Amino acid sequence: MIAKLPQPLTDYFAAKNRHDIDAMLVPFSSDATVRDEGETHHGSAAIRSWMEATTRKYRVTVEVADAFVSGDAWRIAGIVSGNFSGSPATLHYGFTLHDDRITRLEIGA
Repeated sequence: MIAKLPQPLTDYFAAKNRHDIDAMLVPFSSDATVRDEGETHHGSAAIRSWMEATTRKYRVTVEVADAFVSGDAWRIAGIVSGNFSGSPATLHYGFTLHDDRITRLEIGA
C-alpha cells in the first residue's frame, strides 16, 4: 500500500504534471537543495532555474507508483514519461520535509 503523501509532495507532483513552475516552487523552503543529474541546486533562484531548464527540456509527467516514509524523509518511486530516451522510466525521488516545506530533493534512478 502506498503511503498517503503529505500536502507539499502532492502539490509538487500536481504542479510538475501541469508544468507550472511557480506552483512547483511553492512547497520548497527558501534555502532548499535539489540534487539531480549530478548537479546540486541551492536556494529558490537556483531551484527555479533548474525547474525551468528541466521542464523545457524533458516535459515530464510523474505517476507516483510507490511511497515510503521514515520520519521527515520520503522515498517516492515515480513512473516518469517525457521527452527523453527510455521514456517511460522509474525514477526515485528522495524528499526531506521540515515544517511542511521541502528542504531537500534528490532524484535518481
